[in-house]
Amino acid sequence: MTAAVPDVPDPLEPKPREPQPLEPKPLEVKPREPQPFESEPLEAATLATRSLQGLSTELTARVPQLLEAMRSVGTGLELHSTLDRICETAADLADARYAAIGVVDEEGDGLSDFVTHGVGEDVARRIGRRPDGHTGLLGALIRHPATIRLADLSADPRAAGFPAGHPAMRSFLGMPIRVEGEIFGNLYLAEKRSGEFSDDDVHMLRVLATEAGIAIGNARLYEAARQRERWIDGSVAVTTALLSGGDADDALTVVAEQARRLADAAAGIVLLPAEGGGLEIVAVASERAAKSLGVVIPAQSAVVQRLLEGEAVFLEDASEDPRMFSRLAAPYGPSMLLPLRSGGKVLGALATPRARGARPFTEAERTLAARFASQAALALMMADAQRDRERLAVYEDRDRIARDLHDLVIQRLFATGMMLEAAQRKSIVPAVRDGVGKAVDELDVTIQEIRTAIFALQQGPAEAPSGLRTRILREINMAAVPLGFKPAHRFLGTIDSTVGDLTGKNLIAALREALSNAFRHAEASRIEVVVDAGAELPDGTAGVRLSVADDGVGIPEGGRRSGLRNLTRRAESLGGSSWCGPGIGEDGGGTTVVWEAPL
Repeated sequence: MTAAVPDVPDPLEPKPREPQPLEPKPLEVKPREPQPFESEPLEAATLATRSLQGLSTELTARVPQLLEAMRSVGTGLELHSTLDRICETAADLADARYAAIGVVDEEGDGLSDFVTHGVGEDVARRIGRRPDGHTGLLGALIRHPATIRLADLSADPRAAGFPAGHPAMRSFLGMPIRVEGEIFGNLYLAEKRSGEFSDDDVHMLRVLATEAGIAIGNARLYEAARQRERWIDGSVAVTTALLSGGDADDALTVVAEQARRLADAAAGIVLLPAEGGGLEIVAVASERAAKSLGVVIPAQSAVVQRLLEGEAVFLEDASEDPRMFSRLAAPYGPSMLLPLRSGGKVLGALATPRARGARPFTEAERTLAARFASQAALALMMADAQRDRERLAVYEDRDRIARDLHDLVIQRLFATGMMLEAAQRKSIVPAVRDGVGKAVDELDVTIQEIRTAIFALQQGPAEAPSGLRTRILREINMAAVPLGFKPAHRFLGTIDSTVGDLTGKNLIAALREALSNAFRHAEASRIEVVVDAGAELPDGTAGVRLSVADDGVGIPEGGRRSGLRNLTRRAESLGGSSWCGPGIGEDGGGTTVVWEAPL
C-alpha cells in the first residue's frame, strides 16, 4: 500500500489571501486656508453653527428670522447707517420697543456716540444730552464687557436712574459688540413687548452681535478709506490753488475752507507770523462773520509758542482751556491747531475748531489733518518761491521800461519842447504863441509825470513808503503807465493818521483791483480816484470810502465778476461793503466802484 502523502503547498505558488472585513476609512480633508477678508465671516459662521446645535423647537423656528437679520445687518457700508440698521434689526429680532448702540471712545472709559431706535426726535429733545457712559448700567458694561439681563433695570444697584423726559423702561438686555477682537461698543435692548428677555433672546442676539461686529468692521474700513480719499482730494485742491498764481489771500482762503470741510469743523483758520511777533489770522472760513480776521495772537501765548516750535496742539474744549485767546475761543469746543511746517521752517498754523459739545477728533482725523497741514505748508513754500520768481521777472521788466522811458521818451519830449519854444519865439501871431506856450507847459507836466512813474518803477519793495497817502499816489502813478494817462485823485480827511493798517492794506489792494479793471475792461479815457477818510458807514460807524470812477464802456452783461467779488469779499471781511454805480461819462456812462470799510 502506498502511504497517503499529505498536500504540500508549492512554495512558488502564491498564497491565497483570506478575505478581510471592509472597514470604513475616514476621509481626510485638509482645511482650506481662509482667504483675505474671509477669516472673520468664517469664524462667525462657525460660531453661529455651533451655537445653533441642540436648539429647542421654538428657537429653531426663529432661525430663518435670525438669518434674515444677519443678512440685513451686513447690507451697506456707511458706518452710521449700519449702526441704525443693527439697532432696528436687533429690536425686531428680540421684539423690543427700544434698542441702542453705544460706541466706546478711544480711551475706553466712555461713549463717543450713541445710536438709538424707538426713541423719537421729540423725546430725544426732551431728554437732552445723550449718555456719556461713565455711570450707571452703560458704564458697567464698558468696565465689564459681559452680557447683562434684567427683569427690572430700575431695581439694579448699578442703575443711575433716568433723566427727565426719558421713557419708562423695565426689562433690559445688554451685551458687547467686538470688532477684530476689540470692544467696539455695546448693544442695549429694553422693554420686551411680551415680558422679559429669555435665554433664546440672548442666544439669538449673541449670534447677531457677532455678525454686527463684522459689519461694523467693514464699515469702518470703508469709512477710513473714504476719509483718506477726501483728505487727499483736499490736499490736491489746496496745492492747485496755491500754485495757480492767483491772489495769495484767495489761496489761503481755499486752505481754510478745505480744512474746515474735511475736518467737519465749525471753522477753518489760517494764521501767519505777524511782523511784531505772534500769529496773525489771515484767512477764516466760517458761517459767522469773520470778525477775527487780522487779529494777532501774541507770542507770549503758550499755544503760539508750541506752534512756532513746530508742535501740534489738540484741545478737548477750547472755550475752557486757559491757554487759549478767550474772546476767539469762546464759541468752540474740540480743536486742532497744527503747524504749517516744511523743510524745518514753520510758515504759520492751521486751526480747525468744532462747536462746543461736538464730538472730539479721533486719532485717525488728527493724523490725516497733520498730513494735510504738511502738504499745505509745502505748497505754500512752493507758491512763495514761484511768486518770488515772478516778482523778480516783473522788477527786471520794470527796470527795462524805466530805462526806455528815461533814455528815449523823456529825451524826445524834451527835444520836442525845445523845438516848440523855438517856434514860439519866431511866431508873430499872438494866438499861435499862446497855443505853443500851452503845449510846452503840457509837455513839462508830462515829463514830470513820466519821471514820477520812472521813480515808482525803480522803487523796490523794501523802499516802499509807509504813509497810506503816499502808497495811494504810488498806485495811481504806476497805473498811469499802462493807462496812458494819470488818473485824477482827491483826498478827504486825514488819511495817514486815521485809517488803520489792516484797513489801509486792503484799501490799497482794492484800489489796485479797481484800476486794473478800468485798464483791462473799461476802455476809459478818464478816471477819478477819491479817498474819503471821514465817511460814515450805513450802520453809523466811522469809515473810509474809496471811489474809482471812469468814463468807459461800463460792465457788460454776462461779463466776469471775479474782480468785483474780490472787492466785496475784502470789504465784508472787515465789516464793510462794496458796490458799483454809474460812471463819469456822458449820460452816466462808465462805472463807479465804491469800496468802504471801518477805520
